[in-house]
Amino acid sequence: MRKTRLISAAAAIPLALALALAGCAGSPSSGTDGKPVIVASTNVYGSIAAAVGGDRVEVTSIVASEAQDPHEFEASARDQLRVRDAALVIENGGGFDPFMDGLVSAAGTRAPVITAATLSPEYPADGNLDTHKDDADHAHDHLEGFNEHVFYDPAVMAALADEIAAKLGGIAPAGAAGFTARAKDFAAGAAKITTRLGELASAHEGEGVFVTEPLPLYLTDAAGLDNKTPAAFSEAVEEGQDVAPATLLQALKTISSKQVGVVIVNAQAAGAETDRVRQQAETSGIPVLKFSELLPEGKTYLGWMTDNVDRLADALG
Repeated sequence: MRKTRLISAAAAIPLALALALAGCAGSPSSGTDGKPVIVASTNVYGSIAAAVGGDRVEVTSIVASEAQDPHEFEASARDQLRVRDAALVIENGGGFDPFMDGLVSAAGTRAPVITAATLSPEYPADGNLDTHKDDADHAHDHLEGFNEHVFYDPAVMAALADEIAAKLGGIAPAGAAGFTARAKDFAAGAAKITTRLGELASAHEGEGVFVTEPLPLYLTDAAGLDNKTPAAFSEAVEEGQDVAPATLLQALKTISSKQVGVVIVNAQAAGAETDRVRQQAETSGIPVLKFSELLPEGKTYLGWMTDNVDRLADALG
């Protein structure tokens, strides 16, 4: 089960370790070669920052491996110093990468912070977080009714690229024109993905999909697919709670009766219930796709999301 650990500003890192590392930290807001440093919560946002900033910036992603889970990530002293010395900070927000709130607060950074979730048209106006407890009694903050996995919405990521270009233009004015041009190129690539999703919707409108948690719903909604997952199932999995037996039975029946054409699981999360769902799909001859919360090694954001759409298209036939 997923267990989320939030860090407080006061407890983000041991003070002695922070002081020791501070001595070897670079100049605030710049890398070793004087380029503005962008610190991103995950490599998804690091990839987009690099696409916009080009060779004029230095990018660091705090969570950079598919083996890591952003919900469970525990930040280090070095991570805090990276945020302190950043020229620009990018986070997902909405409860997806809660460690960033502690880092930003504890580091006392003066850098602008871009929160990608707030760029979504579905982001709640009040932005209030609801706190729940998972089965290990860890706090889990999220926005009720809001799918925080906005990186699966190419249009929101295009808006993020524009925001990055605008912020970088103020930080490094000499590169402003280049930042804007690269953001436009990124947006054009995102638009191609959106067009491809529209084509899938034309061919598969109303077909069922089962998702073990809300991770890919922006993508599957744009592809015209109907989410058949029992709400109580995906909510329990996302919260790291046990799925009620009746809910699990309902989920397995949804799959065995072939109400869905594809099942999508989160590559970063596993549990007995999700394993049962995967096994039932395989037994029923229904394709199972693994979608990740992080960028695979060697991929750009646009390449990764294009691959996701292509795999979805292949699974739908």
